Amino acid sequence: MPTEILMPALSPTMEEGTLAKWLVKEGDTVSSGDLLAEIETDKATMEFEAVDEGVVGKILIPEGSEGVKVNSPIAILLEDGESADDIGTAAPKAAPAAASVADAPKAEAPAAAPAPAAPKAADGARVFASPLARRIAADKGLDLSQVTGTGPKGRIVKADVEGATAAPKAAPAAASAPAATALAAPAGPATDTVLKMYADREFEEVKLDGMRKTIAARLTEAKQTIPHFYLRRDIKLDALLKFRSQLNKQLEPRGVKLSVNDFIIKACAIALQQVPEANSVWAGDRVLKLKPSDVAVAVAIEGGLFTPVLKDSDKKSLSALSAEMKDLASRARDRKLAPHEYQGGSFAISNLGMFGIDNFDAVINPPHGGILAVGAGVKKPVVGDDGELSVATVMSVTLSVDHRVIDGALGAELLKAIVDNLENPVTMLA
Repeated sequence: MPTEILMPALSPTMEEGTLAKWLVKEGDTVSSGDLLAEIETDKATMEFEAVDEGVVGKILIPEGSEGVKVNSPIAILLEDGESADDIGTAAPKAAPAAASVADAPKAEAPAAAPAPAAPKAADGARVFASPLARRIAADKGLDLSQVTGTGPKGRIVKADVEGATAAPKAAPAAASAPAATALAAPAGPATDTVLKMYADREFEEVKLDGMRKTIAARLTEAKQTIPHFYLRRDIKLDALLKFRSQLNKQLEPRGVKLSVNDFIIKACAIALQQVPEANSVWAGDRVLKLKPSDVAVAVAIEGGLFTPVLKDSDKKSLSALSAEMKDLASRARDRKLAPHEYQGGSFAISNLGMFGIDNFDAVINPPHGGILAVGAGVKKPVVGDDGELSVATVMSVTLSVDHRVIDGALGAELLKAIVDNLENPVTMLA
């Protein structure tokens, strides 16, 4: 029976995507792992691989199509012995089944019933499997009803019976659940109301892409659901700037140049180890205390931003952090990051100092427990411990904290650890 190739959910927040480019054409033979298409999600352009073998019988969604819903059919894959003539009756039956949540045409439901020749599970339900998977299972004596399928709609494919660990069947549903919440329409004046308000003024409408929709929804959710509070400190940078200059001279033969931001990442990562109670995230009905210091860093790109995560940042050298950050930032701007590279972490950094911003308050990126907003380092008069007035380079930072996860005193302790690390940078190498 012809098999639907469905629009995949390539990120937790993805509800729809753009089918940017087909990498196959009708009549091509594909195997499991072959690249089928390039798909633009709300965050990146990613390659989509086949999970089964067969012949591309029909492409249902042309390349360049926007707003293609997750789990909607985008192509038909033919099995051994099938031809394009089989699609005429199979495809129309499959489409209503995929769209049943939205329009549920009752007349079509019986037509989509599976053929009786397929294997049956213990409860009598049909077991969907590709011909190749059935052959391999038969050779190994496997009971297909005991195998979890990772193909479209839980279909058992070659990889599932070759000994590879199958992904839990509930994973796609789990991934789509937060997407529905994350992409809920932000509250505000209705579109028609705003259009009428500016009807007599000249303007240009800017269409929202997936990234901008996601940013709007997640930040609205963050400000509405996270009880933010803010802690502010000034940090004297003179010792750090001198130490950085010395290190960069020594690292110059290796082509390494450390930035102030590299030191900030390291300082925050170590602080999360020094104050482990603050290395936590909100998980709905509980708090998760993380062991590693996984620090996210906001990277501005055209039309939005990414927060790639540097995992185990406390254990990495400054030069390793610098190289990793440069790589992640470069690929973020090209929208080439994989989901696992910008998901997770317990803490984030947003640095606007390079734009001359003295200080600001950053919005927490859920489920993180906090985010550090970093301003510019500027020359200021300061009073020393001896009471003498001098000039120092001072950077203002603001720690935004989720009060459900971190209380005031704990947040103050975390921020003090960050300040101490930056004002005494040599200790971060100990």
